[in-house]
Amino acid sequence: MTWQSPIAPGISWYQDSVGERPEYPGLDGSVTTDVAIIGGGFTGLQAAYNLARLGVSVVLIEGSRFGDGASGRNGGQLGTGQRAWPGELEAELGFERSKALFDMAENAKRYLIDFAEQHGIDIEYMPGQLNVAHKRGWESDYRHDAEIMAVRYGYPHISFMDREETHERVGSTRYHYGVRDTGTGHIHPLKLLVGLARVAAEAGAKIHEMTPASAIRQASGKTFIDTPKGTITADRVLIATNAYIGNLEPVTASHVMPIRSFIGATVPLTKFPQVLRGSEAVADSRFVVRYFRKSRDGRLLFGGREAYTADSPRDISSHIRRQIAEIYPDLKDIEITHGWGGSVGITLPRKPFARDVMPGVTSLAGYSGHGVMLSNYSGKMYADTVAGNARELDVLKDLKIPPFPGGASLRKPLLFLALTWYALRDRF
Repeated sequence: MTWQSPIAPGISWYQDSVGERPEYPGLDGSVTTDVAIIGGGFTGLQAAYNLARLGVSVVLIEGSRFGDGASGRNGGQLGTGQRAWPGELEAELGFERSKALFDMAENAKRYLIDFAEQHGIDIEYMPGQLNVAHKRGWESDYRHDAEIMAVRYGYPHISFMDREETHERVGSTRYHYGVRDTGTGHIHPLKLLVGLARVAAEAGAKIHEMTPASAIRQASGKTFIDTPKGTITADRVLIATNAYIGNLEPVTASHVMPIRSFIGATVPLTKFPQVLRGSEAVADSRFVVRYFRKSRDGRLLFGGREAYTADSPRDISSHIRRQIAEIYPDLKDIEITHGWGGSVGITLPRKPFARDVMPGVTSLAGYSGHGVMLSNYSGKMYADTVAGNARELDVLKDLKIPPFPGGASLRKPLLFLALTWYALRDRF
């Protein structure tokens, strides 16, 4: 069985704004290490960096180039808390566990911003996020969520927006209510990824691009990872492939499903100052979320998820343009300079997947569109666990994440039907 990371379609604006990325050699020959990491996104590289700086020998392999997966092509929004609102998690898990998950996400936010500042990585951080309602009847829910976060979770940076404020801040009448979060923001994810790879290598981690894993084997208390040009022998292994797990490891594959996400970048909106006057990021209330923000140079970066097959639409720009025009009719003819896509790993309950899938083999994945903060911090938490410094990762391991139904043959068709249903429901 061979796992290969498919290259996502379209050259991203991130790539063009970064220019040539540093290249790292492929693995050439067999090696032995304390920890092996499969996957060179935020999770894997943060784990590699933090392990190396603690004196643990670590070898990381990535099937493509660093930044070709979701970590280098995502929407760049940090968010606050987990994917679900704290009140929802509290109703399900109780206050203590919900608060632990919220505090973890706040730790993740601080860690990411501090990490970038400490290592001189210009991640183009811009403050503010708006979570907005696309249906009229949800005003009380949004008021309630903002109050719970402020009062019960000690988060003073959030406030309810009435209809007028929502229209003014978004620059559109498409949304009815919302909450404004001044304690978070959005970043240039590829700049973070490029800087993170540099820092991991400087710390002593052995990192390798263009080196797919073809199999994971175990014998005599060791784990062996086969690659095209050598085998890695390790005491412990981290699987950090997220949506690109393929058929490499069946437990992760049954719990983490890839869906396609697409983003378009416009020319700078110099003629449309009403669009996102405060330059906050926006995420709406659809199950199939629409998310958008302005870049530092004033482009609208607009993302949506309405393609549920493994294939990508031939013309990403047309797909995105229709969604932009629904919110900003004046932009129906705006030039879209870049259109790109990739795979996002989701779980059935939209909570992160953290599990020991084999003895000494841990898998971290399934951030469900909320992973810019959580993936970075999950890599750090894994390294802390290996070094015996902390057990914060257990908060995620204790979550009950069921597998997707249907088995290997029916899993994707059932997901397609479910997401199509939710997309239709979003319209009414």
